Amino acid sequence: MTRIAVPPADTQRRPSGRFGRFLAIVLLLAIAGAGLWTWFSLSWAYSDGTRAGVLQKLSRRGWICKTEEGELAQYVVAGVSPQIWLFSVRDPKLGAQLEKLVGERVQIHYTEHSGVPTSCFADTRYFVDRVTLIADSAPAAAPIPAPSPSTTASPSTTSSPSTTPSPSTTPPSAAPSSP
Repeated sequence: MTRIAVPPADTQRRPSGRFGRFLAIVLLLAIAGAGLWTWFSLSWAYSDGTRAGVLQKLSRRGWICKTEEGELAQYVVAGVSPQIWLFSVRDPKLGAQLEKLVGERVQIHYTEHSGVPTSCFADTRYFVDRVTLIADSAPAAAPIPAPSPSTTASPSTTSSPSTTPSPSTTPPSAAPSSP
């Protein structure tokens, strides 16, 4: 008689590591995809443009990733509240230049990067890359002067106390001297 080989009663398969390898590949693909998306969203600009106004604020903020963020007040009409535009600065040299211009009228060139996956790069989607000081020193929104009471009221309705002009005196140093 011939002997028949009987497999052992323990029919469990040993793990071959296929699932672990599959999980590692999926994890590496996810990390590579996130890295490519971040690179693409930071290098490709959706739009660019220029805005002008008064540079109100520039701050460096963040818990772990420090970013430079600013506010530009855009005045449309004098005497009306400004529209505040938020932006981010990625270049430290430009940030130092902007810090010196806080409170001045500036013209800012920016690029818009939509889809940046984390606020570690910036809090806003607008990245400033150039700044120009506006030469005219007139205030952006001069307050509207209030009308004086003498021009708004009619003479018959107002009563003003009579005032007598005081004699003008010349200081002793300005008096002519006789020879």
